[in-house]
Amino acid sequence: MTAKSISSVSIRRARRDDVAAIVAMLADDHLGRARERLEDPLPTSYYEAFERVDRDPSLQLVVAESEGRVVGCLQLAILPGLSSQGGVRGLLEDVRVASDCRSRGIGEQLVQWAVAEAKAKGCNLVELLTHASRVDAQRFYKRLGFAASHVGMTVRF
Repeated sequence: MTAKSISSVSIRRARRDDVAAIVAMLADDHLGRARERLEDPLPTSYYEAFERVDRDPSLQLVVAESEGRVVGCLQLAILPGLSSQGGVRGLLEDVRVASDCRSRGIGEQLVQWAVAEAKAKGCNLVELLTHASRVDAQRFYKRLGFAASHVGMTVRF
């Protein structure tokens, strides 16, 4: 994957030294604060997880960078399956934009990049889950053409 520049934001594959910025964005809301650990140094579990994601060819963890700063991120999973006549789907996860950079089109650029990447990889659809309490995120995804189509359910261990 090559870096892609859209406006003053470039989208590139995440690097190990981006992990702290990514975790900070993941922790920057009411849900993330409860499940992430913002410590200095970060727990090694984040770096171990990054290595697993980075090695997996079906996963792409990318960041949006502006003026040398990581200002957004997302993970795209390419999932083959039997349904839809053996169709391949793209799954968006962990779409985040730094709180001081929101409403500047960065999230839209990230999602548009991911949709184009999924199409290029032969996906017949892109799907995502967003928490029921994230009303602003739901409005954002609807504006980008996503439609509420399923009911998500979770079991935590």
